[in-house]
Amino acid sequence: MMITRKNHAVYDAGMMLKDIAGEVQPDYASKIVAAKLDSVLRDLQTPVGAYQTIEFIDLSSEDGQRIYRRSVVFLLVTAVTELYPAAEVIVRFFANKGLYCDIQLAGGLNGKIVSAIENKMRAIIEENRPILKKSLPRAEAVRLFKETKQIAKVNLISSLQQERVSIYYCGQVYDYLYGAMLGETKDLDAFALDFYPPGILLRTPEAGIAIPDLVEQPKLLQILEDAKSWANILHCDYIPDLNRYNHLGRSGNLILVSEALHEKRIAEIADAITQSIVHSRVVMIAGPSSSGKTSFAQRLKIQLCVNGLNPISLSLDDYYLNRQDTPRNERGEYDFEALEAIDLSLFNEQLVKLLAGEAVITPRYNFVTGQREWTGNLPIQIDSRQPIIIEGIHGLNEKLTASIPRNQKYKIYVSALTQLNIDGHNRIATTDARLIRRLVRDYQFRNSSALKTLRQWPDVRDGEEKNIFPFQEDANTVFNSALIYELAVLKKYAEPLLRQVPSDVAEYSRAQRLLDFCMYFDDMNNEEDIPNNSILREFIGGSCFFTAKGEPKY
Repeated sequence: MMITRKNHAVYDAGMMLKDIAGEVQPDYASKIVAAKLDSVLRDLQTPVGAYQTIEFIDLSSEDGQRIYRRSVVFLLVTAVTELYPAAEVIVRFFANKGLYCDIQLAGGLNGKIVSAIENKMRAIIEENRPILKKSLPRAEAVRLFKETKQIAKVNLISSLQQERVSIYYCGQVYDYLYGAMLGETKDLDAFALDFYPPGILLRTPEAGIAIPDLVEQPKLLQILEDAKSWANILHCDYIPDLNRYNHLGRSGNLILVSEALHEKRIAEIADAITQSIVHSRVVMIAGPSSSGKTSFAQRLKIQLCVNGLNPISLSLDDYYLNRQDTPRNERGEYDFEALEAIDLSLFNEQLVKLLAGEAVITPRYNFVTGQREWTGNLPIQIDSRQPIIIEGIHGLNEKLTASIPRNQKYKIYVSALTQLNIDGHNRIATTDARLIRRLVRDYQFRNSSALKTLRQWPDVRDGEEKNIFPFQEDANTVFNSALIYELAVLKKYAEPLLRQVPSDVAEYSRAQRLLDFCMYFDDMNNEEDIPNNSILREFIGGSCFFTAKGEPKY
């Protein structure tokens, strides 16, 4: 529901959003946690001012869930600080349907300590403490965090261009948190805290009010642990660490080591495929949007050639049904992301023949006419040591290749799980990092504005939740395509695009949030140090695997 000056009595400029939220809460199915004033996201401790529109945000939205989770993290930090003043909470990553955090504590963590922390969190909720926002001069905020030796926050706040910053207080505990917060601890009782050695798992509501069950995701956890290990190797845990590389003129070395870590991991995957080639000749690659699947597949092919194999690639796009036979979604639009949009019968038939050593003529899909074409296509035939590489969103779904036994397939899940945090308490959402990649790529190679990409993003995310994420744990291995330096490069491409998003559209608040996020990064201008086979080149251009128009060369 949106309140405008046209259809609602005008509120006094000094009236707080939380008071208006109390009036309209009965009209919402879940808790109101923030609002958009003229499309700009604000916490409820904000006066309405000279508004034109007010749109309230509840827990059913992605923004609402982020705000709630961020507020519960502050509750966790407060409880730990009051119980164990020397301890440090570090928010790591989202996995197993929760937020995994380390608690660095002398003597280590155990179940008894985790129970004590949860009990303290519940006690603070019962007290119903206010969570107060104070606007402080930047220099004063820096002094506060120097006193508690939170060096990452000191460095981060010192680098900001703004003269004042917002600090949140809960009792005597204070923090700088990236984004809006709830105003009272009584609203934070919906959470679960699990001892998940060596850290904890914090679960908060999804889809409005439900706290999700813990879902074991060992492969995802492994890739996240690898990401943490890579950050340690590079001595780059937080954004200020990355900015320091820039200031010292050492970003070129950071780029080269980051790329070498990628190359080493791809070579390890190629070695594993080579060792299993006798029985696993079908290599399936899948991952969410802008995870760099295509560049990864090309680099994997090269490493397989180094191992004496000669892989071929099959494009799932060529097996689309003719357009008139393509299923439609609930809006009546062609649903090219549906598994049923692929001619599964033909695809499986040709795959079986290829593995048996038979020659086949594969189709080519014409995206202009919406028809499969066969004229001029040459037959393909392979020998018993040639792997077949298949890359696409359904690559991990067994229904795609139902005619091939599972043990004859080697599945790879590609994601982009950034190794970098803003600071110890503020993580970088993987979805934000991928969205920035996609914004840049879509403008560079698809002539798409930032507004168009932002409008498509919810549908993209829905498709990932349906077609990709449920199958990620069936992968034989995982590859993390994130590069620790990439956001400092992407920033200068993304910022001018995001500034073009008009203020009178719903996507404006997301664009502003991404712009606020980009401001933490110093520009990294030495792009000449980025090799032409880098996954990042898929998005910024100059890749040896793509034409100037962004079309795959091979």
